[in-house]
Amino acid sequence: MTEGHQAPRTQAQISRAAIQRLYVSMRHLFLRGGYKPLGVSGESMIEAMLSLKPEIYGLIADEEKVELEGLLYIFQRLPKGIEQCRYIKLISREGYDHSHFEKHVPPRRKRDCYRVDEEQMFIEMTRGGSDIYDILTHLTFMYIEAEKIRKNSLDSRGRKNRSWLMLEKLIADIHEEKEINVEVGFTYLNTILGRTYDEVASAHGRFEKSAEVNSLFEITYWLGKLSMEEFLTQIDREITFSPALRENLGNHIYGEKWANTIKKTLWDNDLFERPIHIISANLHSVMNCFYAKSALIKKVKFESLEQFAEILSMDDNADMRALVTDFALKNGMRKLSDTSGTNIGVQIFDSACIDIKNVAEEIGFTQKPKEKNPVFIVMDYAFGEQAYETMDELLKPYVTNEQRNHLNIRSINIMGKAGILEGDKGDIMIPTAHVFEGTADNYPLENSLTPSMFDGCGLGVYEGTMITVLGTSLQNKDILTYFWRSSWKAVGLEMEGAHYQKAIQAASKIRNNIRPDIKLRYAYYASDNPLETGSTLASGSLGLDGVKPTYLITLEILKGCLKDD
Repeated sequence: MTEGHQAPRTQAQISRAAIQRLYVSMRHLFLRGGYKPLGVSGESMIEAMLSLKPEIYGLIADEEKVELEGLLYIFQRLPKGIEQCRYIKLISREGYDHSHFEKHVPPRRKRDCYRVDEEQMFIEMTRGGSDIYDILTHLTFMYIEAEKIRKNSLDSRGRKNRSWLMLEKLIADIHEEKEINVEVGFTYLNTILGRTYDEVASAHGRFEKSAEVNSLFEITYWLGKLSMEEFLTQIDREITFSPALRENLGNHIYGEKWANTIKKTLWDNDLFERPIHIISANLHSVMNCFYAKSALIKKVKFESLEQFAEILSMDDNADMRALVTDFALKNGMRKLSDTSGTNIGVQIFDSACIDIKNVAEEIGFTQKPKEKNPVFIVMDYAFGEQAYETMDELLKPYVTNEQRNHLNIRSINIMGKAGILEGDKGDIMIPTAHVFEGTADNYPLENSLTPSMFDGCGLGVYEGTMITVLGTSLQNKDILTYFWRSSWKAVGLEMEGAHYQKAIQAASKIRNNIRPDIKLRYAYYASDNPLETGSTLASGSLGLDGVKPTYLITLEILKGCLKDD
């Protein structure tokens, strides 16, 4: 190489720089208090996104084709009708739950949202910085696609073309509840979206199946309409952040309330000094392992937990799930409804109240003297940086009458969904370390779960480093391939692992809030493969394919916890 000349940057380095620019831009705009998506600051975010080309947003960099799978993905996670709103405000929990504004809660990303008027949507951010980065990424993608719709709907002189004018008439007919010819409507969208008739028809069907989002006709119309109004008449769209949100971010306000509710429940029910195991997972697998057989033994022939779990996971069996929950609540499970704003539900299980005869044999559960029977705290999935806030607060002592009372925590167990880099959807990943993307921060761990525990399960099991990313929606193949094939030897990516480890190591090695020899168990099942086209998160959920890895991991966690004591 000639002296003074640098080697050209790899695509992975370019993509990594784009992620860092996005992260810095979002922090800057948040501190500033607001921005215009098509203003100078917004354009810098758009440029970084187009340079990055995240896998989940598919055709984002195509100048004409609108990315339909990506749009469905974000609208399932944004409040219904947000495409109609010119002004979007991100807020803290500020009392709007006591108002009479129209409330929306996106089912794929639990957050309270309020439609204040025809043009304005308020969105509560109570899950930390990752929640803010996530929604800003989705909104930036939405504006990029809206610009494509506008360009496809105007001619070279800025006049609306026939396809757009006919779409306007079709939307008017829909609002007047007139019957429309859907197939003719597809021909209008065909031009406006830059996609084939078949692609439009197929996407329309997927949007129709999602009751939580508006139709593809409505979304296309409103995205294009607001973009045109900004382009033709300079009526700007705007995103702002409330002063309370900017003041509260990073202060653990919601996590502290959440953790104190748990500790008070343990204290009030004489469970505080019992052996305690914390499990971060979904809110059904542990409950089903302990109670499904007892609750449904007269209704379903019990052969294995996996088979039982598949039956309970079917859409038609909501009544069975309700029976299991009711039985659990009467036999040692306490359900804590979240009022703190974290949107993390909690279950507390007192194993002394569980009838051994009806527990699945796979668990290996044996009853002990009451004071030695473990207590399980099961917390629903945290979101990104929120994992640090919640775990950090949960591991602190509980203060009563100025007395610091330490929890008797024996193990912390994390089961999560993650993107896999080598295997397939449904496979299992066992981490040996967590590495923060874009930093030198790394957290090696002694994992009490090992690949050999899953021998013969019929799934791929991969052991190695997990990358904790800023957001799953920002990942692209170049960066992920680098982590997989380089000396990092990464097996997957997720959003919470390093945040949990940061809190656990501080509590055990620095603050002495928990014992230094605490057992750790981490395992993930693959919800997607971001390196494989058609297998990203935008391709849909695992469905029943996720049942087997979920219960295999849950069983190993429970067996390990019961042996610890």
